[in-house]
Amino acid sequence: MSILKKLSEHIRQKGLRATLGKIWKHYVFSHQELIWMERDLVTPIPPHKLRPYTPLRLETITAQNAIAFGKHFGDRVGTMAELANEGHTGHMYLNEDGDAVAFIWGSKRNYHDRHYYGCWFPVKAGEFFEFGGEQIRAYWGTTLSVDFQLNLWKAMADQGCNKVVDVCEYHNIPALKLHIRMGYKEQGRIMNVYELFGRWRLYRETRYSGSRLDALRKPTPAPVAAEAT
Repeated sequence: MSILKKLSEHIRQKGLRATLGKIWKHYVFSHQELIWMERDLVTPIPPHKLRPYTPLRLETITAQNAIAFGKHFGDRVGTMAELANEGHTGHMYLNEDGDAVAFIWGSKRNYHDRHYYGCWFPVKAGEFFEFGGEQIRAYWGTTLSVDFQLNLWKAMADQGCNKVVDVCEYHNIPALKLHIRMGYKEQGRIMNVYELFGRWRLYRETRYSGSRLDALRKPTPAPVAAEAT
């Protein structure tokens, strides 16, 4: 499909304003706010209503078995092998055909995200940085999003960690709701990523007070008063 046909199709589906906004962000200027979150590794997670999923096989990612990403994450095979060679801890979940359908990573040291944001994420002693958690669409809304985190937390606790930290894009509402559901807390820090003309990136950390996520939290039901007898 030619560029003009793609542009026309996007305008038809999303509208002119949304299309112009996407062009501006991609080719001129964009700003992403990455909210720092944290959680201890022992507090139980809150109750949830996620649906179950067909059992999968968990394997630690290595440079040798990264080929399992070929079917559903074909463009990530090399990246997965690189991360494994760098010594980060990665878990992948394989279906009955041996294809990876989900993955997640943890790093005990300062993490340089050269594959996506391009910046450094510092990690303190006792912490680990969680990144790259993803699953194919068939598993959205299942307890896999909980299980792959819990399993990574256990693996990192066995390596001496007592806290998980990560960042989440402020406009990624589903991911923010997942963090709230998992019991994460805001650190009051934001990593700002600025991109100019699709070429240059600038980074700046800012701080805030209070919560940026209160609007996403489900209200606590008011207690029902007992009727007089």
